[in-house]
Amino acid sequence: MNIRVLVMLSLLVGIGAVLHTVAPPFFFGMRPDMMLAMMFLGITLFPKAPYVLLLSLATGFIAALTTTVPGGQLANIIDKPLTAFAFFGLVLLTKKLSRYKFTQPVLAAIGTMISGSIFLSVVLYIIGLMEASFGVMFATVVLPAAAFNFIFVAIMYPIASKILQRTSLAKVAQPSPAVATEAD
Repeated sequence: MNIRVLVMLSLLVGIGAVLHTVAPPFFFGMRPDMMLAMMFLGITLFPKAPYVLLLSLATGFIAALTTTVPGGQLANIIDKPLTAFAFFGLVLLTKKLSRYKFTQPVLAAIGTMISGSIFLSVVLYIIGLMEASFGVMFATVVLPAAAFNFIFVAIMYPIASKILQRTSLAKVAQPSPAVATEAD
């Protein structure tokens, strides 16, 4: 693992933790998970399985520490790794579409809905609420969070990718064809 990449990922997790902490609650103490957007940025910028695992575990534990939802601690620890690898799979499947402007924001919205579904399922199972509240919570918390993450990633991804292109981290994130042929 590259130390510079780990530092970038830890900065993304730290920024996500601050955003997660200051986001106002919407419904029953639930608030949009801003750490997801930062986790999604980290995965799209550095799409390698070891980074995804480390990023998802760090994000899950920090989200568990800062959650205000009853049962949210366990839900975050379960949700983040599952969501991260589902999102990672989506990133790999849509690699040819990544040059389009809205690929990453659409993936972030889809990832947010996957995460919200997993999180709500675990929380509702732990608390023992009726399944009818899943739809209400999904509509009032997850869908607005998905819309926000779409906008947030649409703004932040171009900025973050430009910064990476101007640094030596761009070679670490996604090796160019010239670098790959020299290594062979």
